[in-house]
Amino acid sequence: MARPTSRYVCQVCAESFLRWEGQCRACGAWNTLVETLVREPAHARPAAAGSAGDAAAPTPLRGLAEPELVRRTTGIGELDRVLGGGLVPGSLVLLGGEPGVGKSTLVLSAAAGIATADGGPPVGRPGNGAPVLYASGEESAGQLRLRASRLGLTDGPAGDAILVLAETDVERILERAMTVHPVVLVVDSIQTVSLDALDGPPGSVGQVRESALRLLQYAKGEGIPVVLVGHVTKDGGLAGPKTLEHLVDAVLTLEGERGGGMRLLRATKNRFGSTEEVGVFAMGEDGLHEVADPARAFLAGDGPAAPGSAIAATLEGSRPLLVEVQALVAPAAYGMPRRTATGIDQNRLALLLAVLARRAGVALASHDVYASVAGGLAIEEPALDLPLALALASSLRDRPVLPGTVAAGEIGLLGELRPVSGLVRRLREAERLGFERAIVPAGPGGPGERLPDSIGRLQVVSCRTLREAVGLALASGAAQPVGS
Repeated sequence: MARPTSRYVCQVCAESFLRWEGQCRACGAWNTLVETLVREPAHARPAAAGSAGDAAAPTPLRGLAEPELVRRTTGIGELDRVLGGGLVPGSLVLLGGEPGVGKSTLVLSAAAGIATADGGPPVGRPGNGAPVLYASGEESAGQLRLRASRLGLTDGPAGDAILVLAETDVERILERAMTVHPVVLVVDSIQTVSLDALDGPPGSVGQVRESALRLLQYAKGEGIPVVLVGHVTKDGGLAGPKTLEHLVDAVLTLEGERGGGMRLLRATKNRFGSTEEVGVFAMGEDGLHEVADPARAFLAGDGPAAPGSAIAATLEGSRPLLVEVQALVAPAAYGMPRRTATGIDQNRLALLLAVLARRAGVALASHDVYASVAGGLAIEEPALDLPLALALASSLRDRPVLPGTVAAGEIGLLGELRPVSGLVRRLREAERLGFERAIVPAGPGGPGERLPDSIGRLQVVSCRTLREAVGLALASGAAQPVGS
């Protein structure tokens, strides 16, 4: 078979060139030429006259049969939850995250769970599990063994069930996969593998895209799930071309601070499940562990209430999470006041500062403002508006929010409070965790929900405006600073 040739193809107008150029001569776009393999099309056999040839006959929509998808569970409940129940046969999954966040640890633990699952087909080696092929391009076999020893996998059944291949050539990886016939193929990472047919180095746009395309063809043709580990750029996006995210069936992101112990797994794309679920893990010395009670994991201890702290009832997919929102307000020493947000949308913080000053009498124009979500979380849902506003007002007036109080609600530009979806579900979780008071917007608790006056021991306090909510939330007895 002749070696396929490569061309530099413009991603805007699809014009091809023999060598790379900064600007496409056809459409004038800059930096759009990507090295791409060019394969000769197969010559089709001429069909007889009046015959449809080998073309597939179209099927009416009503007659389409849905194939039964038997998902393969990973043995990690939080990972299966984000995937929608497990890995789908023939799917291509991309797992991204910052360096050191635990991507390789997670996929190695998942490989152990798959390989040691009961009922796997025997392959003529010790253990009853199914074989998992782990292609390591970043770490050598010795380094991977050290990681597996730390996770306690070398002495168990996974030590025989996981087949390690230290290789960076995609063609050799696929040759071994065709020989071993694994139930899952793991490639760690996609930025380290390459094809000899392309001249670019590993990690270049052409190599990443073409390597992912070859792995996709293998996954779809053999019906075997393939898991890719990917790097992220400085701005937090997945490294490589945007077409990489379009090629795969699911994009998972592992988030968390490297110095912190909590990790969150989110799905930004999932063709076989929801993208709203979140998995919560705790990083320990022996790897990632599932958090037994995620709703309580991000709450602080039972110490005295401090000014500038508020508890928010958030909803991640179908799972309520109670998190602590912290704010620090201090007079600006000189120049423009600073606005710093961690885990909170910067634009949303600026909007809330303006609404607090104009509609609630909480003037922060001459103060430095620092706001964050405890635990390294990043929350974007509108229910965080009210708890954040209460934390800002509490810090400015040096008066803590009443103990045992939780809040959730969206704030409009006129200072009105708007209901959020799943409010009753959030409040039930707050009542389970021992909270006694909830400040929420007046009206229904969401589409088709009726907001009760109380849920068990939890008293529901409904407010229509932000000014009213601030007055009901802050404890009295502390002196207010001048200018509050």
